[in-house]
Amino acid sequence: MSKELDTALTTAVADGQTETPSAIGALLQPDQYVGEVFYIAYETANVQIHDYQRRQVGGIPALSFLLASRLPPAAADTNPEHEDSCAILLRVMDAVPLPDSRQAEETRVETARAVSGDTSRHWDSDSAMDADTRVLLGYAGVGCRILGTFFLEEVPAMESTPSRWVLRFGSDISNYYPNRGLKVYKPVGDALTQIVNYIRPSDLDQMLSQRSVSLGSVRYASTDRRGQGVDEVPVRVYPADLLDQKTAVFGMTRTGKSNTLKIIAQSIFDLRTQNDAHRIGQLIFDSNGEYANENVQDSGALKNIWRQLAQSHREDDGLRDKEMATYGLEGHPNDKHRKLMRLNFFRDSDLQTGKDIINDLMADLTAQYARAFRNVTFSMPDQQDGSQKTRYRRQVLCYRALLYKAGFAPPSGMLPNLKSLFSKEFRATMAEADPKGKFDFKRCAEALARQSTGSWADLAEHMNILREFLATDAFEVFDRKYTAKGTRSWADESLRAVLDMFKSQNRPKLVAGAMVYHSSSVDSDYADSVYEDLIAGKLVIVDQSTGDPKINRESADRIVARIFHRNQGLFRQNHQPPHIVVFIEEAHNQLPSDRDTDASNIWVRTAKEGAKFHIGMVYATQEVSSIQRNMLKNTANWFIGHLNNTDETKELRKYYDFVDFERSILRAQDAGFLRVKTLSNPFVVPVQVRRFDAPPAPEE
Repeated sequence: MSKELDTALTTAVADGQTETPSAIGALLQPDQYVGEVFYIAYETANVQIHDYQRRQVGGIPALSFLLASRLPPAAADTNPEHEDSCAILLRVMDAVPLPDSRQAEETRVETARAVSGDTSRHWDSDSAMDADTRVLLGYAGVGCRILGTFFLEEVPAMESTPSRWVLRFGSDISNYYPNRGLKVYKPVGDALTQIVNYIRPSDLDQMLSQRSVSLGSVRYASTDRRGQGVDEVPVRVYPADLLDQKTAVFGMTRTGKSNTLKIIAQSIFDLRTQNDAHRIGQLIFDSNGEYANENVQDSGALKNIWRQLAQSHREDDGLRDKEMATYGLEGHPNDKHRKLMRLNFFRDSDLQTGKDIINDLMADLTAQYARAFRNVTFSMPDQQDGSQKTRYRRQVLCYRALLYKAGFAPPSGMLPNLKSLFSKEFRATMAEADPKGKFDFKRCAEALARQSTGSWADLAEHMNILREFLATDAFEVFDRKYTAKGTRSWADESLRAVLDMFKSQNRPKLVAGAMVYHSSSVDSDYADSVYEDLIAGKLVIVDQSTGDPKINRESADRIVARIFHRNQGLFRQNHQPPHIVVFIEEAHNQLPSDRDTDASNIWVRTAKEGAKFHIGMVYATQEVSSIQRNMLKNTANWFIGHLNNTDETKELRKYYDFVDFERSILRAQDAGFLRVKTLSNPFVVPVQVRRFDAPPAPEE
């Protein structure tokens, strides 16, 4: 887009889209006249076009825009209140027959027979067809869908501003006359720019605080012929459309989904260059590591986007850390800033999360001891119930000893706390029990009396002895007396399940597989760390390309749940939650499927309720049908690339006017050729999305 045109558009928006009565006429370009409407109804219109006009305007592609009006082009003195002071926006769908089409076809066939076999002449040559016949046969019909009407509406004067005319678009027509002619024009250049970038005046207050961002240029067909006044027409989006909304990016692999997500992320990131208050936190779940890392396919990784704020490409740790944060289950050799999503499995707040990870690693084991251990949970008991508190502490102690036995390093300074967990009566019974092979019950009982002294190694050994003691007759006698007091067994199922994991050397090894997700130095939850980075306005990328896929999914669930509940809490406290936009690449791996009807799923709740908490969501995947319908129904922005089967396009037909583009979506496989519907734009626009280009990383 030229600098002059960009300035003109910016000025028009800044002025509130104030128009003169000639604004409609300005959309009608005399050198782009194509024909006449010969049939019109409320939904469709048919246009008669001659080959000459078709050639003059560079062709009439399917799905291109046309304007029909009774106004003369560039009309300056039209009364805007007159019924004819409008322009009807049409979309070309397909050819339609004229009343004399049958006769014209017969003439063409007869003439074609006359030149059959003669490769030096076509049937429309001067020697084969007379000029008058050729002119008559040059007329053809084009069927169009009516998208709506451009008209002018007067805004009443306010205290400080005079009345003004505002360009409006209505998504229908209010009336039609079958016996009144309408001239038809193909908009190009400035006129087409104004059409495809139209936004409702009601959205202006929100849009004025944020400039539009270049998405790409208009593209009608896969056969993208240049020089027709279309390919250089810019299509722009407003980042405000993406905030608090759901945005879908659909298309087959290698059709431009990732590039589009980067453009969207860049547009939101760029808001801070206008006003530092517009620092919107963005979270990208990067399933293939293409946003967090350099790769051979992209001209710069998204993680380097912060460099566009710098004066040079030299490493600037301060600026980078202010604008960016990367996370992952594992490190990366080219990312020294990456924060590892590790848990401290010993920490009270991480006990259940760590246990869930272990459960996943043991999910395929069918042995009774494995099933029993997976059923163990760590839920804080009622603090007023002393007995429950003691049982819980005993269970946690045994579990931590198991972690140590498996090789998990405990936090520095943490020692086993045995205080009040093993009563004097219990220890006395254990000390008096007959020794069983290598199991010295008396020595174990003495160790359990030490309250908080001793080492984790000693404790792990004593837990194995405790497990063996629970199988003795001495414990059975003790436990009968214990339960006679009206309580359940001293050793409940959860405690026995944890202790059973000490039975052999192999069982702790089953737990050891989770050590890669543990760090004894972690003193905070990475989900909280991600949230703090987001409310600081950072672009946060979570690299999910390494580590166990199931744990990556669960980590994403935890992070999104934390964002949802923290923003929800602020909302309930009558505070304004921060704007956050969550991106999900390869969304079919993360979001619930179409068959999943669980409305309590955190992703579904975020999709349905997130707008009020200022949480937006951008999700990309190959199949429309793979996304739960509740989420699709709440999606406002759509970016649709090539889909290769009618099952998917049939699903897409349910939304907006994508039914018009079904055949194009099935056929055109060009990368970056998308059909775009945004919140503030009233109709779908076909777009060739520009290529994302971020500053490269500095050479090492």
